[in-house]
Amino acid sequence: MKKINLLILLACALQACESTNKKQDSNSLLASDSAAVCHNGSIPSRFASLVNQGDSLQRIQGKDEVEMVYIPGGLFRMGSEAFEDAKPIHEVQVSPFYMDAHEVTNAQYTVFVKATGYVTVAERPLDPKEFPGVDPAMLVPGSAVFAAPANVEGLQNHLQWWKYVPDANWRQPEGPGSSIVGKENHPVTQLAYQDAEAYAKWAGKRLPTEAEWEFAAKAGKHVNETYYWGNEKLEDGKWLANIYQGKFPLKNTKEDGYETTAPVKSYPANAYGLYDMEGNVWEWCSDFYRPDYYGASAKDNPKGPKDSYDPQEPGAVKRVQRGGSFLCNDEYCERYKAGSRGKGEVNSPTNNVGFRCVVDK
Repeated sequence: MKKINLLILLACALQACESTNKKQDSNSLLASDSAAVCHNGSIPSRFASLVNQGDSLQRIQGKDEVEMVYIPGGLFRMGSEAFEDAKPIHEVQVSPFYMDAHEVTNAQYTVFVKATGYVTVAERPLDPKEFPGVDPAMLVPGSAVFAAPANVEGLQNHLQWWKYVPDANWRQPEGPGSSIVGKENHPVTQLAYQDAEAYAKWAGKRLPTEAEWEFAAKAGKHVNETYYWGNEKLEDGKWLANIYQGKFPLKNTKEDGYETTAPVKSYPANAYGLYDMEGNVWEWCSDFYRPDYYGASAKDNPKGPKDSYDPQEPGAVKRVQRGGSFLCNDEYCERYKAGSRGKGEVNSPTNNVGFRCVVDK
């Protein structure tokens, strides 16, 4: 029997099936907001023209017309002492590359789908043979959607606020009745890992390693700070990222201006010209997830372990996700903070996970 991933677990919860109760420590609870390979090579010819923006940053533009910024590469200290799976802090060297200035948007993903006819995981039929014991009537395309409950009994059971919603997908991220119309400039969500990877390959790019992602987020800083922008959450009373304010998961006070996703570039860019490296949506990285990997990580351009292992869900294949989302907060999920790691089962899209791409210099 295949491992029942988050998507199917939620479907079972919806039909009152028996689910597995697992003991989770405080570190695992902090990670649960996250629900997560292209070949290296030269920059394709379509990247040949640099886009002059009138500043010191080098920018290029790809087939998908996403602005990419030059990341110079170098040596940095990766990880965080605040999270068990981000220890130990270790030195890593990454080579130069270009990275999308912002998360891939609904508009850009629409172009990809129209050009290729690609069908995402959340839109595909489910095979009853793969899910014995589950009512076939429940095996309909859909995905996981955050829904604020009327009340909550502790924060141990995430099924109190995550629901499997039939027909939820990237076109209608919260399910039937929702839409991306008017949100073309918001990050695309409800994508499984292979959905992000397919877009990257079509655009002549790839998904970043988590080492590349963290190096870019730190933007040349050589000290570990609480947030990628510094040690203070607000600057002059203004929020610097789209995260959750209020009493999670009951009431988001929207002090940062948004309840779910925000349009890309809604908050200041870092020193490398990158937007939303904290909050908004989790971003898929190419690395398999293992909580113990940092103790054995290569120093030069690490690409992650050879396979995936999460002691919370030993049978699930997971990839690293980075940056946190609009659901991150200090009460439940602090993994939007500098050096922290997220994780996602590769076939479990949600409405708070997206991606951005990179290309080698």
